[in-house]
Amino acid sequence: MEDPEIFSQRNPSIIHRLTQSRPSEQRETIETYFTRDASFTHPFVRTGSFENSRLLIRAIYRWYKIMSPRIDLEVHSVAFDEASLRLYVHLSQIFRIWLIPFYSAPVTLVTVLQLVHSSKTNRYYISSQNDLYQVDQFVRFFWPGGVLVVWAWQIWATVFSVLGALLLAPVTWFEEKVYNPGGGWPSPEGVKIGRVRVEGLVQGVEVED
Repeated sequence: MEDPEIFSQRNPSIIHRLTQSRPSEQRETIETYFTRDASFTHPFVRTGSFENSRLLIRAIYRWYKIMSPRIDLEVHSVAFDEASLRLYVHLSQIFRIWLIPFYSAPVTLVTVLQLVHSSKTNRYYISSQNDLYQVDQFVRFFWPGGVLVVWAWQIWATVFSVLGALLLAPVTWFEEKVYNPGGGWPSPEGVKIGRVRVEGLVQGVEVED
């Protein structure tokens, strides 16, 4: 793709071709948009990056479609970080394993696509794909009902955090009044924070006693 902005606009259609097309179109899409040494990272698989690692990505996507021939997928939003050439894609899908009748796994995730520019072709390609799932999402793939266990654990962890914050409130007071987590212990002489106005901006300055 010659323009990364155009790439981000076409990204939803690329994802649909990767997940919902015929095997030949899926393979063509991977070879068109992924670099030869592209990497793929998922809670269950990891390819790494090396010469022809794209072959592993092709195999992963093929197995993905073999396990779930029918996939319902919707892209909700696409954000492009021009400075780092990264695409963030928020999507949801329903994964159905044909070996388990009547079972489906509705999940949401964020896919991070790293783009690179090729000076030879003057085009942008995907050099890595990183699928980010919350724990309660990826357990749906292999553990029917596991999401309830994850939720119970998360609720307990929240309760524990609240109790810990209340019981150890003196630690919070100590960090606020005595210790500066960003700068360590104050100097023996002590430092006051003054204020000075510079070109309409208020900035902090250190003033010794």
